[in-house]
Amino acid sequence: MRRLLTVVVVALLSVTGMTAPVLAQPAGDDIRARVAAVPGLRLLAERPGAPGQTVLDLAFRQPADHHRPGRGSFEQRLTLVHKSFDRPMVLYSGGYDLGSSPQRPAEPSVLLDSNQITTEQRFFGTSRPAAPDWSTLTIWQAASDHHRLITALKTLYRGPWISTGGSKGGMTAVYHRRFYPQDVVGTVAYAAPNNVDDRDDSAYDARLEEVGTAECRAALKSAQRQALLRREAMTERYGRWAEQEKGTFRTIGSTDRAFELAVLRLPMMFWMHQSAGGCASIPAADASDDALYAWIAGVTLLPVYTDQSLEEFTPYFHQLGTQLGYAQFSAPHLEGLLRHPGVQEVRSYVPRDIPMTFEPGAMADIDRWVRRQGSSLMFVNGENDVAVAEPFRLGAGSRDSYVFEVPQGDHHISIAGLRPADAGRATAVLRRWAR
Repeated sequence: MRRLLTVVVVALLSVTGMTAPVLAQPAGDDIRARVAAVPGLRLLAERPGAPGQTVLDLAFRQPADHHRPGRGSFEQRLTLVHKSFDRPMVLYSGGYDLGSSPQRPAEPSVLLDSNQITTEQRFFGTSRPAAPDWSTLTIWQAASDHHRLITALKTLYRGPWISTGGSKGGMTAVYHRRFYPQDVVGTVAYAAPNNVDDRDDSAYDARLEEVGTAECRAALKSAQRQALLRREAMTERYGRWAEQEKGTFRTIGSTDRAFELAVLRLPMMFWMHQSAGGCASIPAADASDDALYAWIAGVTLLPVYTDQSLEEFTPYFHQLGTQLGYAQFSAPHLEGLLRHPGVQEVRSYVPRDIPMTFEPGAMADIDRWVRRQGSSLMFVNGENDVAVAEPFRLGAGSRDSYVFEVPQGDHHISIAGLRPADAGRATAVLRRWAR
């Protein structure tokens, strides 16, 4: 039986052009030896782990282009937290690079006491070809990466698989299910936006006029106006900080453009990360320049707009500009104070030598699949999260799928934060999927 399984895996790898020698899986529970025997999988290092678990940094060889697998490859980085071959496996995606703590357990991993794989997405971190072809950075290509990885590792972990992720990672998990619905038995997507029609951002503007209290919304608008009324003092501080940190603004265009963009995004960033409890921190109209600048810098994450930070997130903005879509916010209360028309276009974040052509049908296809064919999907959103003003919705064809909302929740939510009855129901569903 073991030899048959090995032959099947090699056959699957051969179909995608990634042939590997036939290797029999070692007997026993030595996870290091068994990982090393999986074709295309390479052990990079072992990390310290909690008692009862082994934490391995791995690399898995992927085609640069799944449509044309003979045209090069790259190694996709991942981290495996191994507890037992008999436990379920949770595939977690943050949607970006691995980050500094990829062994941190996702909530479904905790609830299931499962193994966990954390993946780095193609083009992020070091998981990219030496000469990347940006046309291969698509949701289907990334889903195919996950499909090949799951197919290879199911030779070791034959129990139930669950996929999960938050924000862009939650989106990634849903996209994978669209193209490979049988790879896992269930998906938990936290705070996952669903920008079906990139031409219409009215849902985001409407959410910004509903979330929180009228007093808090008015204070945010006042802070935005004050920021632009004091533009010279604000950009002087921003420019001085950038000079000290050796930050530049070639991609966005200037310190002034970057600051205006940050101010336009301020309400969304506030409600994503501050929630209702942060209303008391909003500076009054007579706050000092230093106090106003410090608050804006913290809420809008001003360092993000430098070339040095944007370089790390270029794959993200490229995806927004080609398939995922990107919200732009109307701001009639800032009339007369804005200088840079079009600065909210996603092109502002991506160097001009990287081509981008938007594919308007990509997200509509995902949305239709969720509503007409999606099964064993769980969406967990925060009530105050503007990022999910356009959420995934279930339809007549959705099966065994659920949407839950965390009261007063922002972009950082969990099943544990749901109302007790909802938390119990969501946990029961997850455990049923993983039986």
